[in-house]
Amino acid sequence: MAYDFKKEEKKFYRPSKKPTLIDVPTMTYLTVHGSGDPNQAGGEYQHALELLYSLAYTIKMSKMGEYQPGGYFDFVVPPLEGFWWQPGVKGVDYQHKETFHFISAIRMPNFVTSEVFQWAVKEATAKKKLDFTPVKLTSIEEKQCAQVMHVGPYNNEPATVAKLYNFIKQAGYQPNYTDQRHHHEIYLSDPRRTKSENLKTIIRIPIKQINK
Repeated sequence: MAYDFKKEEKKFYRPSKKPTLIDVPTMTYLTVHGSGDPNQAGGEYQHALELLYSLAYTIKMSKMGEYQPGGYFDFVVPPLEGFWWQPGVKGVDYQHKETFHFISAIRMPNFVTSEVFQWAVKEATAKKKLDFTPVKLTSIEEKQCAQVMHVGPYNNEPATVAKLYNFIKQAGYQPNYTDQRHHHEIYLSDPRRTKSENLKTIIRIPIKQINK
């Protein structure tokens, strides 16, 4: 049976609607950096998703071809993730999505090494006729964070973020946004197949203890 990160690693992918603290270890991702409104048709964000999913499924389906990555195991392609920030803003300003900078990401199993990544890029380039230069294989360590499950439309996220900020303060912490630590969202639902009121999105914020 294919390994499903969402089911096997529930503390990272199945938080409750009540905010909690979590330590997130180093994970391997396919990533694409970009900017602009994610809802813009034909924009950088939409193109990033096409590239990420093409490579992720190329790696997953390598089991069907001649190339066999060392340590390969079948897996369910993990959910799309996004790290978001805006110049001069601590956190995110949902009213000005056109100023967003982002890292779109899909987690990869540990057997996805630089060699496997380079093979996948070559394979996907030949099949999809796309330029995969923007995609990188990246290790990200989030460390200490607070997270919560948001259920509902993306546009309703500010209320959930406010609840998460309040929890962080009451727990004796504060948001810790840096050049490497950003507002993080994990999209568990496919908006093309899920009613907006049922969308599930994990919201994760980097934190540190107050006065540290």
